[in-house]
Amino acid sequence: TWHLKKIPQIVSERTFSLESPKFEAKTKLELKSVCGIECQRKLPAPSSSDLKDLLSYETVFENGTRTLTEVNVLGLVLDPAGNTTTRRSSRKKRQIYGTDSRFSIYDKRFMTNFPFNTAVKISTGCSGILISPKHVLTAAHCLHNGKDYVKGSKRLRVGLMKTKSRGDGRKRKGAKRNGMPSFQWTRVKSTHIPKGWFKGVSGDIALDYDYAVLELKRPHKRKYMELGISPTVKMMPRSMIHFSGFDNDRSGQLVYRFCSISDESNDLFYQYCDAEPGSTGSGVYLRLKEPNKKKWKRKIIAVYSGHQWVDVNGEQQDYNVAVRITPLKYAQICFWIHGNDENCTQG
Repeated sequence: TWHLKKIPQIVSERTFSLESPKFEAKTKLELKSVCGIECQRKLPAPSSSDLKDLLSYETVFENGTRTLTEVNVLGLVLDPAGNTTTRRSSRKKRQIYGTDSRFSIYDKRFMTNFPFNTAVKISTGCSGILISPKHVLTAAHCLHNGKDYVKGSKRLRVGLMKTKSRGDGRKRKGAKRNGMPSFQWTRVKSTHIPKGWFKGVSGDIALDYDYAVLELKRPHKRKYMELGISPTVKMMPRSMIHFSGFDNDRSGQLVYRFCSISDESNDLFYQYCDAEPGSTGSGVYLRLKEPNKKKWKRKIIAVYSGHQWVDVNGEQQDYNVAVRITPLKYAQICFWIHGNDENCTQG
């Protein structure tokens, strides 16, 4: 069952202009030497002043201008336990575990219906998920490498799967082939990334803040998926996590998968889902019952950060990582969507 939680408030304190980004970074879908679950175990819990700094955010607009918004966090109860983790059965590594358990969605009836039609393609080579009529959630490293915005993010576009192609008789760019989706590309009006993602703020790159929200120039007219607070593993027994994205090794196909979680900390999941680059930035969702109702509901509980190299006792190991939507991240993403915190009291 989804358990509704009271959400802390994110309040904008001041916004000021920064110089335009250079947009010179290369897109890297696999990161090296990031702080993963083992590394997090050794870190103290952030103070309220740390959180204000980490949750402040940059906005880049389509004309290349950039602003920094400083925020305050209200109604937050700090967890004195710090970064607790739950370990399950021993982890396997790599992007594909044994038999490849991914499903390519060819049937247009599925591809263009909920929940599969909430998956979108990002022009920098990642995936994302629709979270409002005008907003897309994706991974921050699809747009920014911790120091600068990536080359392709200057004229960022989002591809929504088309329900039907007009004039199927004529071959044109992006037209449907062999059950592959065709895309309707929409320009991005603005991009929000939390300051916690930037190097120098969090020391090295912190995967905890590997998320970003894109505002589309024009609203879409399809169903989107709601955000949820990520429950702990023990609160979702036998529940599988699911996500769909556009894996590079299956060019042009929408790929769906589901799996269990192998390890968790306050901010991250390690999971067994088979995935390849290109699916990075996909929305990870869970299907649970609504409180006091018999209806099942899907909600996004994490962002798939991809196959990453994390520090484990000074050595590099590779895992499939997802960034959990905590009450604080929910409050921030909700604030980015609505521009105020009135719609973000419970999640």
